[in-house]
Amino acid sequence: MERFTRIRCFLGEERFARLQAAFVTVVGLGAVGGHVVEGLARAGVGHLRLIDFDTVQPSNLNRQILALSSTLGLPKAEVARERVLAINPDCQVEALQIFADDLTAGPILTPEPDLLIDAIDSLNPKAQLLAAAYVRNVPTLSSMGAALRTDPELIRSADLFDSRKCPLAKRLRKKLKKNGIGRGIRCVYSVEDVDFDYREPEEETATSPYAGRGRKRRVLGSLPTLTGIFGLIIANQAILQLAGNLTEKRGESPR
Repeated sequence: MERFTRIRCFLGEERFARLQAAFVTVVGLGAVGGHVVEGLARAGVGHLRLIDFDTVQPSNLNRQILALSSTLGLPKAEVARERVLAINPDCQVEALQIFADDLTAGPILTPEPDLLIDAIDSLNPKAQLLAAAYVRNVPTLSSMGAALRTDPELIRSADLFDSRKCPLAKRLRKKLKKNGIGRGIRCVYSVEDVDFDYREPEEETATSPYAGRGRKRRVLGSLPTLTGIFGLIIANQAILQLAGNLTEKRGESPR
């Protein structure tokens, strides 16, 4: 247990035990999701279900923590599993190469996790998974758009229906409203003004069984720093949520 000495010292034994007993499902293991998994693994979360249908591609190398020359062409879910086990061999890790949509949301959420983290960057699968989690009352943290942003000081956290100035969140709210989904989904987003500079999708070699699923997406520029910060903020919120309120430990009064 020496590997977790500092987090045990910070949280206390009872709260750290909650992390060890927690079951978290992370869907989307790219630029944001990879850093989410990194934070959860290093915090000692005991059970992780890691889901991504894709493989590691050369274009991932600039911003995805799972992307290395040695992992090119490998399933992201399996690469993430091996990385978690290299950090914490005692972690129970499931790696599922599944495309998230309304047909697979049931298996993804069975058994129901203590927390779902959505790091999907495609609108329709994101909306379908969030809707499925919502009707099942699964606590959820969701990442909004991290591409095109440059200022970490403009990153915010709020209920999805209170977020603002994020084009992805706006479109997502519209879709969810049509399905009767309302408040209750926590998200991380940016209020930074963005100038969308779209270009046609680049063709990439994809070898996963779901390579043809979903619409082709336009390529958006992104910094490795901002996407990583998004992921670590989400991981931080997840750790605090799973461990419990820390205000008593610090002698602070809740705000």
